[in-house]
Amino acid sequence: MVFDLVRLLLFPALMAFAAASDLFTMTISNRVSLLLVLGFAVLAAAGGMGLFDVLLHLGAAGAVLAVTFFCFAMGWMGGGDAKMASAIALWFGFAHLLDFLLYASVFGGALTLLLIEFRRWPLPYVLAGQPWLLRLHHNETGIPYGIALAIGALIVYPDTPWIKMVDLSRFIAG
Repeated sequence: MVFDLVRLLLFPALMAFAAASDLFTMTISNRVSLLLVLGFAVLAAAGGMGLFDVLLHLGAAGAVLAVTFFCFAMGWMGGGDAKMASAIALWFGFAHLLDFLLYASVFGGALTLLLIEFRRWPLPYVLAGQPWLLRLHHNETGIPYGIALAIGALIVYPDTPWIKMVDLSRFIAG
């Protein structure tokens, strides 16, 4: 039951924390990615994931890390976003990676367009004293893409074996 609670809560909680952190500070702590990796390792071992499957998940994470590291080196994405995307890929493996990347791209595009429009208009006086909102409103500030990564991940997560192996009846009948 403990591992079921971890499966149900750890990943979504870390996604929510990363999205909020990126929104308010434009950074994603390395701890988020490290906790995702550690959580994967614990749950993969506890769930009896075979070595071949673990290697496939590591391959997905490595592929995403290679692409996102290149994007980071080119200045197209932040380092926290790159690490978070790779850690998410570790959880999803190749089986759900394309779905995640598609959702993250769509929401990332929508977020970008929304912020471009938001930055065209002056902030109302009431909101102008909020440092995080001023930073988000500034044209030179990047896009908090961790929000799109988190939304994409949260949409895909319920379709993964991590959730499908949870016996929800134990929590409902409780």
